[in-house]
Amino acid sequence: MAIKGSTATKTAKSLFLTFTVLLSLSFFIFFFFFTSPVTEPTNSLPQTSFLSSQNSIKVYVANLPRSLNYGLLQQYWDSDHPDSRIPSDPDHQISTAHFSKPTKYPPYPENPLIKQYSAEYWIMGDLETPQGMRTASFAKRAFDVNEADVVFVPFFATLSAEMELGSGSGAFKKKAGNGDYLRQKKVLDFVRNTDAWKRSGGRDHVFVLTDPVAMWHFREEIAPAVLLVVDFGGWYRLDTKSSGGTSSDTIRHTQVSLLKDVIVPYTHLLPRLQLSENQKRHTLLYFKGAKHRHRGGLVREKLWDLLVNEPGVIMEEGFPNATGREQSIKGMRSSEFCLHPAGDTPTSCRLFDAIQSLCIPVIVSDNVELPFEGMVDYSTFSVFVAVSDALRPNWLVSHLRSISEKLKNEFRQTMAKAQPVFVYDNGHPDSIGPIPPDGAVNHIWRKVHQKLPAIKEAIVREKRKPANTSIPLRCHCT
Repeated sequence: MAIKGSTATKTAKSLFLTFTVLLSLSFFIFFFFFTSPVTEPTNSLPQTSFLSSQNSIKVYVANLPRSLNYGLLQQYWDSDHPDSRIPSDPDHQISTAHFSKPTKYPPYPENPLIKQYSAEYWIMGDLETPQGMRTASFAKRAFDVNEADVVFVPFFATLSAEMELGSGSGAFKKKAGNGDYLRQKKVLDFVRNTDAWKRSGGRDHVFVLTDPVAMWHFREEIAPAVLLVVDFGGWYRLDTKSSGGTSSDTIRHTQVSLLKDVIVPYTHLLPRLQLSENQKRHTLLYFKGAKHRHRGGLVREKLWDLLVNEPGVIMEEGFPNATGREQSIKGMRSSEFCLHPAGDTPTSCRLFDAIQSLCIPVIVSDNVELPFEGMVDYSTFSVFVAVSDALRPNWLVSHLRSISEKLKNEFRQTMAKAQPVFVYDNGHPDSIGPIPPDGAVNHIWRKVHQKLPAIKEAIVREKRKPANTSIPLRCHCT
């Protein structure tokens, strides 16, 4: 009997254990299948262009007249009038007969005042390149506007503005006798009459406005669009005609915002220095440029006076002509740090020349926008200094001298890796050809791609607004 009792006890324990295991398994199955988030099949989601093109952006090129891009370039080369603003215009001091015959894709000017803003040329060149050669391009050309994520407006706005400024006519801010104004108006009239603009209010249109004065007369009209700009310095201004310029509500050009626009690099004017070519640097800090500037550039004058007599510091007044270029190459390549104070605008091509020269940028600014932030961490190869600190006697030089050789070498190594990001040139004189996958053009389109959800939302929100409702000024969101 004892044996039978023991067997019954074992059987009961076995049944209880089995029941417990089955019960636990049931709870596991229930919670796994009925309480976990359900993943819908991909084809059940609403398909929008910006969701279905994660590795590219579809770009439709508006069919502007050629006279507003490559035809305008041809007009530039056909002119025999040198730029009135510089003592020696490299594009008109020698015979340009080899450009006088109509060319499908004329080269962009070498005039440094214009070349520094050449993003429009290289972005357009990439889109004009035959499809079979564009495998490395993040932007995929769409030939049906209804299939596109954005509409690119191929107006060489910078070239147009600079041609007017360089003519010396003094008509830039006027309408009468201003060729740039007429071209701007022609562009605006064209795009605003397209179905694509009417459908989106221009919010999915992309303008390249690297020159701070590009599209000067019609900035309010293109406010909703995606603007590719070098910084916001030419846009944030107080309207002194209202409230004595003291009210925060009187800020003009409030249409620019990091929420919708993209900060792009200037085109560097100095050649790239490879890390393997870097040599011992004997100068602590270098700057070459104009001492006297306007607006934010007043800080530059104060810095100049503080630093000009400091040992190990070179402050040179100069212009980026042929002689100035050679001086800048020598100065930047032989200096540990390159000073980058504000000029007429918060940034300049000097920053990108410094990067290509492996000269550690010293950025003196309390508020500066830089290209591709979020993709590029400038703090890993640049020194950022508050204006109040920089203007303290002896502070800046002491601070730079305290930076160790180890850290300076690390900065240069990181900078060398970042150099290609700021390069537009694809190695083809007419800009037509494959682009470097890690270059500036692809980074610009990746940044625009990041804006697509916000663009889509803005278009949808605008459509549901009742008629005759007012739209408040955009905020300075960052």
